Amino acid sequence: MQGAESKLDKAYQDKTVQELADAPVAALAGVSDNAAELIKQALGIKTIRQLGTNQYFLAAQAIAKLAD
Repeated sequence: MQGAESKLDKAYQDKTVQELADAPVAALAGVSDNAAELIKQALGIKTIRQLGTNQYFLAAQAIAKLAD
């Protein structure tokens, strides 16, 4: 996925968008396996797709945009 390489762990930089959506949260650069496990325990989020469509993250993003 061109342009997003810096946002992904090296092992995931050549994956398709569909593969990335179903990849574990730890595939995101800067998210450790331990942090991904904590996110899973707290919110039940296992994949990048689930993270990106989570109601709490979407609400927070909307509020942050309105505040700008």
